[in-house]
Amino acid sequence: MRIAVVSHVRHPIAQPFMGGMEAHSWALVQGLMARGHDVTLFAAGDSDPAFRIHPILPEHYDRRYPWSEYVETRVLHDYLDAGFADAARALLEGGFDVVHNNSLHRYPPRLARVHRVPTVTSLHIPPFDAIHRAVRESAAPWSLFTVTSAKQLESWWPEVPPAAAHVAHNGIDVAQWPFVAAGDGSAVWAGRIARTKGPHLAVQAALRLGLPLTLYGVIEDVEYFDAEIRPHLGDLVRHGGHLGPRELAAELGRASVLLFTPLWDEPFGLAAVEAMACGLPVAALEMGAVREIAGEAGRYAAPDDPAGFDAAIREALTIPRRVPRQRVEALFTRDRMIDRYEGLYAKAQAGLAAPLGPVTFPEIELPALRSTPVFQK
Repeated sequence: MRIAVVSHVRHPIAQPFMGGMEAHSWALVQGLMARGHDVTLFAAGDSDPAFRIHPILPEHYDRRYPWSEYVETRVLHDYLDAGFADAARALLEGGFDVVHNNSLHRYPPRLARVHRVPTVTSLHIPPFDAIHRAVRESAAPWSLFTVTSAKQLESWWPEVPPAAAHVAHNGIDVAQWPFVAAGDGSAVWAGRIARTKGPHLAVQAALRLGLPLTLYGVIEDVEYFDAEIRPHLGDLVRHGGHLGPRELAAELGRASVLLFTPLWDEPFGLAAVEAMACGLPVAALEMGAVREIAGEAGRYAAPDDPAGFDAAIREALTIPRRVPRQRVEALFTRDRMIDRYEGLYAKAQAGLAAPLGPVTFPEIELPALRSTPVFQK
């Protein structure tokens, strides 16, 4: 199949990944190519040159318009709209069999609905207004949606979800996250260092328990890091930097427990799955889909219960390391994820035959691109 994968453009789709969305797009393209599909990645132009890139923007927008300064500004919105309008035209003209939309922009779902483009849109975040409206207005037999957990499905559709909505767990290449039979007694935390990810709570727990802790990840919020993390760095707590997957896997495998501390409605938790593959049990704050993903490989506490989190850490350290590894192998492999997506691609293509009437959207929601629905069968 000729497949277009459309990614988020705040960061490049390249290692070391800035977060789970970038890792997912990279793994998706790599996995589809490994199965013989002809894949074009619509992404920031400074993404991994190993892939065929159609640049939505010349480079990732956080370099020119840092999110912390330009979020919700007209200048960033106009810049992104122009890039995604050009990308939408290229999607219509590219002769693709299916589009897999991993972006957070409002145009691709509406493009699918109006122009009958077989599309699977993967939703990796809790709903926010602009994309939530686009999703609700764009569902069709050929315009399908995936979420990463049953909990996330409830967030996007508190009522009965439409037939176009499906759960598709994220998956990893377990060979890149090798199992290690024993840890050194220390804890790790991994992810974007920002308040919504709660690493300060991992630090506080480590200090209470006298537990060596290393945090890995990009410092997204420098002010937060300087106020909540840096003052505690020393012999017990350290920041190990922002590592690529190979280096991160080696460091995770040395540890004995992952501290997972989301303070938002966590849709999935890719960092937890990567650590579990290496054999790490999870001590987690129970937010969003955390328990759904970690299952018997985790122990849990409420976000506002420090004593409960301390107890969860102690209990997690007793979980045999084969338990988390086996859970990943059963539920969260890249092959399992690609199998699921390939089935949905076929479903979206078959949906083109459905007798669903046309719709129109205001120019601000979808620019006028082409009147002929090139994917009509």
